[in-house]
Amino acid sequence: MTAKPLVRRPLVILGVMLTLLAAAATVRAASIWAAASASLTTPPASISSIEAALGREQSRSVVLQGQLDAMHAASRDLEAALSAANDQVAADAVTAADLEASLKAAQARLAKLEAALRAARSSRGSTTATTTSASTYNDDDEHEGGDD
Repeated sequence: MTAKPLVRRPLVILGVMLTLLAAAATVRAASIWAAASASLTTPPASISSIEAALGREQSRSVVLQGQLDAMHAASRDLEAALSAANDQVAADAVTAADLEASLKAAQARLAKLEAALRAARSSRGSTTATTTSASTYNDDDEHEGGDD
Protein backbone atom coordinates (compact mmCIF):
# COMPACT_ATOMS: atom_id res chain seq x y z
CA MET A 1 0.00 0.00 0.00
CA THR A 2 2.85 2.28 0.45
CA ALA A 3 3.53 2.01 -3.28
CA LYS A 4 0.18 3.34 -4.23
CA PRO A 5 0.64 6.73 -2.53
CA LEU A 6 4.04 7.05 -4.19
CA VAL A 7 2.45 6.60 -7.61
CA ARG A 8 -0.66 8.52 -6.79
CA ARG A 9 1.08 11.71 -5.62
CA PRO A 10 3.04 12.29 -8.83
CA LEU A 11 -0.11 11.57 -10.86
CA VAL A 12 -2.09 14.14 -8.87
CA ILE A 13 0.73 16.69 -9.22
CA LEU A 14 0.92 15.99 -12.96
CA GLY A 15 -2.87 16.39 -13.28
CA VAL A 16 -2.81 19.71 -11.41
CA MET A 17 0.03 20.94 -13.60
CA LEU A 18 -1.80 19.95 -16.79
CA THR A 19 -4.94 21.67 -15.55
CA LEU A 20 -3.02 24.87 -14.81
CA LEU A 21 -1.38 24.76 -18.25
CA ALA A 22 -4.77 24.21 -19.91
CA ALA A 23 -6.23 27.15 -17.96
CA ALA A 24 -3.33 29.39 -18.97
CA ALA A 25 -3.69 28.35 -22.62
CA THR A 26 -7.44 29.03 -22.51
CA VAL A 27 -6.88 32.50 -21.04
CA ARG A 28 -4.25 33.27 -23.65
CA ALA A 29 -6.48 32.06 -26.52
CA ALA A 30 -9.41 34.12 -25.17
CA SER A 31 -7.30 37.27 -24.95
CA ILE A 32 -6.02 36.80 -28.52
CA TRP A 33 -9.57 36.19 -29.77
CA ALA A 34 -10.94 39.23 -27.92
CA ALA A 35 -8.15 41.45 -29.25
CA ALA A 36 -8.80 40.27 -32.79
CA SER A 37 -12.56 40.85 -32.61
CA ALA A 38 -12.22 44.20 -30.85
CA SER A 39 -9.95 45.71 -33.46
CA LEU A 40 -11.43 49.02 -34.58
CA THR A 41 -12.29 49.15 -38.25
CA THR A 42 -13.45 52.75 -37.96
CA PRO A 43 -11.61 55.23 -35.82
CA PRO A 44 -13.50 56.84 -32.95
CA ALA A 45 -15.20 60.15 -33.61
CA SER A 46 -13.08 63.21 -33.07
CA ILE A 47 -13.96 65.84 -30.48
CA SER A 48 -14.59 68.44 -33.18
CA SER A 49 -17.08 66.19 -34.99
CA ILE A 50 -18.85 65.45 -31.70
CA GLU A 51 -19.01 69.19 -30.91
CA ALA A 52 -20.35 69.93 -34.40
CA ALA A 53 -23.03 67.25 -34.01
CA LEU A 54 -23.91 68.67 -30.60
CA GLY A 55 -24.27 72.15 -32.10
CA ARG A 56 -26.53 70.83 -34.88
CA GLU A 57 -28.71 69.00 -32.38
CA GLN A 58 -28.93 72.07 -30.13
CA SER A 59 -30.03 74.28 -33.03
CA ARG A 60 -32.54 71.61 -34.07
CA SER A 61 -33.79 71.54 -30.49
CA VAL A 62 -34.26 75.33 -30.53
CA VAL A 63 -36.22 75.12 -33.79
CA LEU A 64 -38.38 72.30 -32.44
CA GLN A 65 -39.01 74.25 -29.22
CA GLY A 66 -40.13 77.24 -31.31
CA GLN A 67 -42.51 75.03 -33.28
CA LEU A 68 -43.84 73.53 -30.06
CA ASP A 69 -44.44 77.01 -28.60
CA ALA A 70 -46.25 78.05 -31.79
CA MET A 71 -48.43 74.95 -31.59
CA HIS A 72 -49.26 75.73 -27.95
CA ALA A 73 -50.24 79.28 -28.91
CA ALA A 74 -52.39 78.01 -31.79
CA SER A 75 -53.99 75.51 -29.45
CA ARG A 76 -54.85 78.28 -26.97
CA ASP A 77 -56.29 80.39 -29.82
CA LEU A 78 -58.41 77.47 -31.00
CA GLU A 79 -59.59 76.84 -27.46
CA ALA A 80 -60.64 80.50 -27.12
CA ALA A 81 -62.41 80.38 -30.50
CA LEU A 82 -64.20 77.18 -29.52
CA SER A 83 -65.30 78.73 -26.24
CA ALA A 84 -66.61 81.81 -28.07
CA ALA A 85 -68.42 79.60 -30.58
CA ASN A 86 -70.01 77.61 -27.76
CA ASP A 87 -71.14 80.83 -26.10
CA GLN A 88 -72.59 82.03 -29.42
CA VAL A 89 -74.40 78.71 -29.91
CA ALA A 90 -75.91 79.03 -26.44
CA ALA A 91 -77.02 82.62 -27.16
CA ASP A 92 -78.44 81.54 -30.53
CA ALA A 93 -80.35 78.72 -28.84
CA VAL A 94 -81.96 81.23 -26.45
CA THR A 95 -82.76 83.57 -29.36
CA ALA A 96 -84.21 80.66 -31.34
CA ALA A 97 -86.41 79.66 -28.42
CA ASP A 98 -87.64 83.26 -28.11
CA LEU A 99 -88.29 83.46 -31.85
CA GLU A 100 -90.11 80.15 -31.78
CA ALA A 101 -92.38 81.39 -28.99
CA SER A 102 -92.95 84.66 -30.89
CA LEU A 103 -93.75 82.72 -34.06
CA LYS A 104 -96.28 80.55 -32.25
CA ALA A 105 -97.95 83.66 -30.81
CA ALA A 106 -98.00 85.30 -34.25
CA GLN A 107 -99.45 82.14 -35.80
CA ALA A 108 -102.16 82.08 -33.14
CA ARG A 109 -102.99 85.76 -33.83
CA LEU A 110 -103.00 85.06 -37.57
CA ALA A 111 -105.37 82.14 -37.10
CA LYS A 112 -107.71 84.39 -35.09
CA LEU A 113 -107.53 87.13 -37.72
CA GLU A 114 -108.19 84.65 -40.53
CA ALA A 115 -111.18 83.29 -38.63
CA ALA A 116 -112.45 86.84 -38.05
CA LEU A 117 -111.87 87.65 -41.73
CA ARG A 118 -113.79 84.58 -42.82
CA ALA A 119 -116.60 85.47 -40.47
CA ALA A 120 -116.61 89.05 -41.76
CA ARG A 121 -116.62 87.88 -45.37
CA SER A 122 -119.44 85.46 -44.77
CA SER A 123 -121.56 88.12 -42.99
CA ARG A 124 -120.60 90.78 -45.51
CA GLY A 125 -121.23 88.35 -48.34
CA SER A 126 -124.86 87.94 -47.34
CA THR A 127 -125.19 91.68 -46.68
CA THR A 128 -123.41 92.50 -49.90
CA ALA A 129 -125.65 90.19 -51.90
CA THR A 130 -128.72 91.93 -50.53
CA THR A 131 -127.23 95.39 -50.99
CA THR A 132 -126.03 94.56 -54.46
CA SER A 133 -129.46 93.38 -55.58
CA ALA A 134 -131.12 96.53 -54.27
CA SER A 135 -128.55 98.85 -55.76
CA THR A 136 -128.73 97.09 -59.10
CA TYR A 137 -132.45 97.68 -59.15
CA ASN A 138 -132.00 101.30 -58.18
CA ASP A 139 -129.30 101.82 -60.76
CA ASP A 140 -131.57 100.45 -63.46
CA ASP A 141 -134.36 102.80 -62.40
CA GLU A 142 -132.05 105.75 -62.54
CA HIS A 143 -130.85 104.81 -65.96
CA GLU A 144 -134.37 104.39 -67.23
CA GLY A 145 -135.62 107.61 -65.65
CA GLY A 146 -132.73 109.62 -66.96
CA ASP A 147 -133.49 108.67 -70.55
CA ASP A 148 -137.16 109.88 -70.50
